[in-house]
Amino acid sequence: MNLLENAWMPVRRKDGKREWISPDRLSDSDIIAFDADRPDFNGALMQFAIGLLQSTAAVDSSSAWRQLLTTPPDAQTLRQWFAPVSDAFSLDGTGPRFMQDEALTPETSAYNPISALLIESPGENALRNNSDHFAKRGQCQALCPACAATALFTLQTNAPAGGVGYRTGLRGGGPLTTLLLYQTPTNLWQDVWLNVIERPLHLSRNGDAGRSAPYFRFPWLADIEALQPGGELAPAQVHPDHVFWATPRRIRLDVDDVIAGHCDVCARESSELIRHFAAKNYGLNYKGAWEHPLSPYYEVKGEWLPLHPQPGGMGYRHWLAWILGAADGKSKQRPAYVVTHAMDARLRQMGGTLRLWAFGYDMDNMKARCWYESSLPLYGLGECSGKAAVASISSAVATSLAGAQHAAFCLRSAVKDAWFGGDARGDFSSVDAEFWHRTETPFYLQLRHCIETVRQDETAEPDTLEIRQAWHRTLVGTALALFDSTFVGTGPIERQKPRRIAEAHRQLMNSLHGPKMRAALRLPTPDKPTASRGKTASAVV
Repeated sequence: MNLLENAWMPVRRKDGKREWISPDRLSDSDIIAFDADRPDFNGALMQFAIGLLQSTAAVDSSSAWRQLLTTPPDAQTLRQWFAPVSDAFSLDGTGPRFMQDEALTPETSAYNPISALLIESPGENALRNNSDHFAKRGQCQALCPACAATALFTLQTNAPAGGVGYRTGLRGGGPLTTLLLYQTPTNLWQDVWLNVIERPLHLSRNGDAGRSAPYFRFPWLADIEALQPGGELAPAQVHPDHVFWATPRRIRLDVDDVIAGHCDVCARESSELIRHFAAKNYGLNYKGAWEHPLSPYYEVKGEWLPLHPQPGGMGYRHWLAWILGAADGKSKQRPAYVVTHAMDARLRQMGGTLRLWAFGYDMDNMKARCWYESSLPLYGLGECSGKAAVASISSAVATSLAGAQHAAFCLRSAVKDAWFGGDARGDFSSVDAEFWHRTETPFYLQLRHCIETVRQDETAEPDTLEIRQAWHRTLVGTALALFDSTFVGTGPIERQKPRRIAEAHRQLMNSLHGPKMRAALRLPTPDKPTASRGKTASAVV
């Protein structure tokens, strides 16, 4: 089976039907999305398609890129692009195999059940201790070649920690991936092509384009020692294409001991179901300033590191950092390079309203806690006229998020004080999650108005005092409603302490209207009552 020639990628057509295609049909206008049975497989298939096109498409200018966005290449052209690298994409056979280590043999490596390719599968320690309470064993015993290929790529791309010598990927274990898509799906080709950059620009980043030997691009074509003789692998040691095809894990599928039956993922019948794979530790050891174009990064002590999904999920609080970048006195974050390039260089070239698709595993070392994915709307941001317009939108969003973050902190503190008092510890993430959920729709309504205002007049102020005051009222109303009706006021009366609750409520009110909130939202300080007014009030009382 060759992944560039055989039909193995599940897709959904406009009529809702599912079909399996080969990569030379990615430009079919009737295909709108990948349609795997697992969400992590869909994310992996998108990255596979982007990496394949980025590694093979001879697009040397922005005008050529734009032309291919609106007029996709036909299947024959795609086959011509892929032909020079076809040998690197064989899934089976006696020679080099896609993302597999040719040196592994049954005598020199351990054999694992095929379920171990799936990131959420319980590991050996969980099985030994009988602690697989939620991620059960035995759910997957055989995979068809298509699902095995997708699972293999998914594991190599996300590569969580796996024990001594089992390496993580060049973005660490369980990276966050952010892709640009059209808000209203048109076809799969356009969604994939939005995340491909011009070839000269790609070759100038994160690698040495002069390393032209095939194994510098596709590392499974040579022994590990040929790539990292010193035990570590830095960007300068490989071709820029390598960033899409990293193989931190040493794996070789057992394609000899196969059976007939139905695949445990896609349920299709196959006569070549794969049940085992060989594995060995100490694969490629990625070190240095790697930068993957599909992931956002954050700065720590002058070093940029890839972001990873965290407990609590994804939402509008990430909008600014993942789309335009964010910086404050404590931290800096920058978007994925494909997003930055689109905002800085393409703007109106893309056409249509876009969204950001963010996804990834929240990993606790080698344990998958959750798979997160979310879509963040960009509305007409890509059609804004220039950097000044985008800067004014960025400033307005930063103000709104600063106020929301302070309100969430105030609510969490008040709930904690009302429940326990003192310095109680524990997981209060549910408070934050509900607050961000309740304020999401008002935020996006405000964001849409902000972007439309700037699109119509670049000199207009997108966040007037009236808008900030309205957002303040939304934050205050939401925080008080959650305190009174969701987290505190609805508790059993016999377990409540009225004095403590009243004090927490008073503090919440003061904080929501206090100087920190007003500074965050750039609201004017209210006038202090004059002495005469104070005396009059006392007299009336």
